[in-house]
Amino acid sequence: MSKDLQGRFITVEGTEGVGKSTNINFLCQLLKDKGIEIVLTREPGGTPLAEELRELLLTPREERVSQDTELLLMFAARAQHIENVIRPALARGAWVISDRFTDATFAYQGGGRGVEIESIRMLESLVQHGLHPDLTLLLDLDVEVGLQRASARSTPDRFEQEKVDFFGKVRAAYLERAKNEPNRFAVIDASCAIEEVQSQISAAVSEYLGR
Repeated sequence: MSKDLQGRFITVEGTEGVGKSTNINFLCQLLKDKGIEIVLTREPGGTPLAEELRELLLTPREERVSQDTELLLMFAARAQHIENVIRPALARGAWVISDRFTDATFAYQGGGRGVEIESIRMLESLVQHGLHPDLTLLLDLDVEVGLQRASARSTPDRFEQEKVDFFGKVRAAYLERAKNEPNRFAVIDASCAIEEVQSQISAAVSEYLGR
């Protein structure tokens, strides 16, 4: 993170149906109880324009969406999000909690779609100017179980309509990133009972605060 930013940036990642929403609410309350100002946001999205781009990205459509279009829309939304939400919040000392960030692009577009990693890194550098999460909680779950959970809660969006094999690649890409950056990632076993999942989250946050 850039030296001029005083807050902390925590991201929560995972494939479909891992329980991000429930556990993000738990995480926010955990930090609020410690007297920390929280800004909760999500990707793609987080600002009015970025939310419009989210709608474009997630809406199922007959027209084939090229990989380059998808990747550029993701980073266009991210640029807006960073400029108008994330950096201002961090600068005033707030902790930003984001439901997904660039790790999701490496996982979904890189792992799932097969986009060249170097292309993602180039856009990451262009858009983020050195901004990276301080801590990333990766909620990990068998993809078939996650898809069953996701299908029970809502109509599948454009990504959720992908095949199991796609999500297997996404999960593998997430785990590979976690393996390569163990100091930033905390892998949470999301197959456990909710109490155990949240116990793991509490432990990961306590370890981070202890540093």
